[in-house]
Amino acid sequence: MGTAVSKHPGDLGKKQTKREWIYAKKPGGQMYNYRQWVGYSLLLFFFIAPFIRIKGNPFLLFNIIERKFSIFGNLFYPQDLYIAVFGMLIVMVCVVLFTVVYGRIWCGWTCPQTIFMELVFRRIEYWIEGDWTQQRKLNEGPNTDARAWKKLFKHAVFFLIAFIISNLFLSYVIGVEALYQIMTDPVEAHLGGFISILIFAGVFYGVFAHVREIVCTTICPYGRLQGVLLDDNSITVAYDSNRGEPRGKLKKEEEGVKGDCIDCNLCVHVCPTGIDIRNGLQMECVSCTACIDACDAVMEKINKPKRLIGFYPMGEIEKTEGFKKSNTRAIAYSFVLLALIGVFITMIFSRSEIDGRLLRAKGSTYQLLDNGKVSNLYTIELMNKSGREMPFTLQSVDPAFTIQLVNTIDLLHKDKSATLSFFLMKDKNKIEQYKQNIKINITSEGHIIETVKTTFIGPTGLK
Repeated sequence: MGTAVSKHPGDLGKKQTKREWIYAKKPGGQMYNYRQWVGYSLLLFFFIAPFIRIKGNPFLLFNIIERKFSIFGNLFYPQDLYIAVFGMLIVMVCVVLFTVVYGRIWCGWTCPQTIFMELVFRRIEYWIEGDWTQQRKLNEGPNTDARAWKKLFKHAVFFLIAFIISNLFLSYVIGVEALYQIMTDPVEAHLGGFISILIFAGVFYGVFAHVREIVCTTICPYGRLQGVLLDDNSITVAYDSNRGEPRGKLKKEEEGVKGDCIDCNLCVHVCPTGIDIRNGLQMECVSCTACIDACDAVMEKINKPKRLIGFYPMGEIEKTEGFKKSNTRAIAYSFVLLALIGVFITMIFSRSEIDGRLLRAKGSTYQLLDNGKVSNLYTIELMNKSGREMPFTLQSVDPAFTIQLVNTIDLLHKDKSATLSFFLMKDKNKIEQYKQNIKINITSEGHIIETVKTTFIGPTGLK
């Protein structure tokens, strides 16, 4: 793993063709333990979320094929696009907020790419091939049967995990019931889907077995975006050069002359993207904090204070002229984020369980009936978003109007829609204007679920 390097060190202007594989030393320490708690908690959530049901609906479902989505057990359809827009706004503001305050902490602690790579695939690699020096020795050594079996076993496990991940992602799209049905049916019954899963599994396998950190350093645009968002008050993983320099090997006769950095390079060895954090803020740094743990362990051994590498505002480390700690922008982003979250939650839980669309019948006008009433013909389309069967009735808010159904439907099936036609009637001697705004309540079990609006037209001056 690693960045591409030219075949000759002096060929800086030539095309870089060779990739230098990165062998990351197995991390350990306080920050790594915290990161494991966060990462494995998110992994547990990822594995169990498709199986959680709320009110009979999936906890999370993103069925793009059927244009049906479920968030916190609430079903959403294309008619609820505005809620999805607010959700995306929240995600964007959240990313910007955390970048402004904590740099690229999302990448190192909560990004699925990093969690799967560092807490699953790389740990399997440590288990099968050993730590970084053993991996390097194995790859650079002779082609023996032992090496071949290790490689075969490792990549077989990698592909198996990638296949499981692909199926789990699919369960977020079609639901676990549909996935189970596909898995229990003969392969030929879903050959196209099976081939698609194999392709997705191959992509996941390729990312975690071969592409690896290139996703973070080259493919993902977020690393470049952080350069625009960071300022002197942004807290990032940084090396305190004021304390660490000049660096050099620890020698008793020179104690007190050099800085605290003994140039052991452990911070480089544990870095999953292969950078030297001592060179300053770099786009490739994902703030995984592995270098913090490695440096703290060395500082303990040489009886020096910890956090030679730690979380610092860049202005403080670089001694920027006029630097002053300020949280104004972070506070502003926080207020915006809280407001968006409040609106988003309100939209989710105040959303109607029935979506109604009421239209006047095309090409129709009012009708004068023999019984002295004026009628208008309407068509209403109802969509059941409650996740259950729902009985319903239509009632006019204005008691002067009566409703006469053309096709009688009084039950909406789960996740289904229904179209009704009905006449809205009113005594002609009570009509005072040509066009009047009216409201129709859609009620279920004595509760008003939704109210739709339309207009009623009729002749005036008739008594």
